[in-house]
Amino acid sequence: MSAPGSEKRISLYEELREALPRQLPGYLASQRWFGGKARQIRSTELVDVIPLPSARFEAFVLLARVEYASGSGETYVLPVVCQQEPVESQRKAAALQVRSSERGIDLVLSDALRNEEFLLALLDAIENRVVLSGVRGEIRAVYTSMFQELRSSCSSALRPRLLEGEQSNSSVIYGDCLILKLFRRLEEGVNPDLEIGLFLTETAHFRNIPPVAGWLEYQAGGGKPMSLAILQGFVANEGDAWRLTLKALASFWHDLSKYPRKDLPEASTNRNSAPLDESNPPAVVSSWVASYLDAVGLLGKRTAQMHLALASEPSDSAFAPEPYTASFQRALAESVRGLTVQNFDLLRKKLPELPEEHRSQAGQLVDRRAEVLQRFHSALGTPIRATRTRIHGDYHLGQVLYTGCDFVMIDFEGEPARPLSERRMKRSPLQDVAGMLRSFHYSALGSLLVTPDEASAPDPNRRSLLPWAENWHVWASTRFLKTYLENSGAPAYFPASREEFSRLLQLHLLEKAIYELGYELNNRPTWVGIPLAGISGLLMS
Repeated sequence: MSAPGSEKRISLYEELREALPRQLPGYLASQRWFGGKARQIRSTELVDVIPLPSARFEAFVLLARVEYASGSGETYVLPVVCQQEPVESQRKAAALQVRSSERGIDLVLSDALRNEEFLLALLDAIENRVVLSGVRGEIRAVYTSMFQELRSSCSSALRPRLLEGEQSNSSVIYGDCLILKLFRRLEEGVNPDLEIGLFLTETAHFRNIPPVAGWLEYQAGGGKPMSLAILQGFVANEGDAWRLTLKALASFWHDLSKYPRKDLPEASTNRNSAPLDESNPPAVVSSWVASYLDAVGLLGKRTAQMHLALASEPSDSAFAPEPYTASFQRALAESVRGLTVQNFDLLRKKLPELPEEHRSQAGQLVDRRAEVLQRFHSALGTPIRATRTRIHGDYHLGQVLYTGCDFVMIDFEGEPARPLSERRMKRSPLQDVAGMLRSFHYSALGSLLVTPDEASAPDPNRRSLLPWAENWHVWASTRFLKTYLENSGAPAYFPASREEFSRLLQLHLLEKAIYELGYELNNRPTWVGIPLAGISGLLMS
C-alpha cells in the first residue's frame, strides 16, 4: 500500500519533471549561487521533489541535476513555494511556472527562502527531527545538544531574514540567535562546514566558531547522505576582518597624508621582507597602526588555537594527523604544476588586454614560468618532515568575524568550486597561514583601488603609496605569524627546522598568489597588479 499522499506527490513530480527542464537553464543562470555560469549546459533534470507539509502553504524542495557539455555534472537545491494566485510581474519573471493539468491551473514556483512561513517551518523541522519523504529520497532534520540552549538564548522573536549578496550558498538569520546556511550545490558525503563545525563544537570545544545547533541532510536510495543545510548560533559582530582592515588602512592613509612629508622616513622598498624576520613600523608611524597590529596578534593566536583543536583527536580517523607521503607530495606537485601552467598561459594570452600600468611587470613575469615550476619542484621533491591535518581550507580576512573584542572563524566549507573529497583532504595548516598572509597583502594594495566609501588613500598619486602598502603588509604578516608561532608550541604538523618551515610556507604563498592571478585575469583585471606583485616578491626571496 502506498504511503499517504504518495500518489499525489508522484503525480506532481511527473508534471514538474516534464515542465521544468526547459526553464531551468535560464532560471539557474540568473541566480548568484549558481556555479556553472561559465559552462555550457547540455541538459537539466528534476531528480526529486520533497514536499514540506503545512496547512498554510504549499512548498517543495526541488533537486535539479545539471549536465554540462564537458566535465562532471552538478546537483542544485531549489526550495520553492507554490502559488496559485497571480503574483507581481517582477517576482513572476524570476520564478518557475508550471501548467498543472491535474489541477487545471497555472502554478508559480517562487523562491521559498523569501517566504517567512517556509523558513519558520524549516526551523520547526529541525526542532522536531522531522523526516520529509520525496519521490526518490528523503530529507532528515537533526538537532544537536546546543539547539535548545541557543534557541532559548534569543532575546527577540525568531523572525527569519534572508541575507543578501552571498555567492555560493544562501543564509537565513533567525532573530538574534540562529543562522541557517543552505548549501545550494549538493555532493555525496558530509560537507566540511558541517563536519568540522560539529567536531569543533562537540569534541574539541573550540569557542571561536559559531556552534552547530542542527542540520538537514538528503539521502536517496542506497546513496550516501548529502549535507543540505547547517544551523548554527548567530554571532553578533561588527563585520568581517576584511572590513576591519580596510577601516584601519583608511585611517592610516589619512594620518600619512596629514603628516609633514619632510618628517616622514622613506617607506622601505624591500618587498622581499620575510614574515619570519622581525619587521616593525618606524617609530613615527607605529602609533597609527598599533591597535590594528594588536588585533592581528589576537587573530594569530586564535588561528593557532584553531589548528591545535583540529589536530587534537588522534582516535578520530577523519581528524587524526597523518604524515606526508610520497604519493601525496606527487599529487600536490601535479596540482600546483597544472595551476601554474594554466594561469601563466592565461597571463600570456591576456597580456595585451591588461591595464597599461601592469603590462611591463606582467611581461617580465610571464617568462619566469620555468623558475616558478622549479620552486615547486624543489619544495616538493624531497620528503616533508611534518604531518597533515584538517584545516579551514579557504582562510582569509573575509572568513573571520570581528565581534569588537575577539575573532570568530566561519565557513569551513573550503573552496566551493573544488570537489568535496578534495576539500576534506588533510593538508598543512601552513596553507591556512599562507591564505591569511596573502589576504593582508590584498587588503593593503587593494585599499588603494577600492571606492572612497570603503577605504581611500587621499594622496592623488596613489602609486607613490605602494611602498607604504607593501610595508603595511609586512608589518601585519610579521605580527600575525609571530603570535601564531608563540601560541602553537611545537606541533608535529610543523616541519622540523626553520628552513623547512619557511620552504613549506613559501610554497603555499606562491601557490595562493598564482591562484589569485588566474582569478583576477578572469574576473577583475584592474586588480591583477596585486598577485603580480605578490608572485614577483616571492620570487625575490
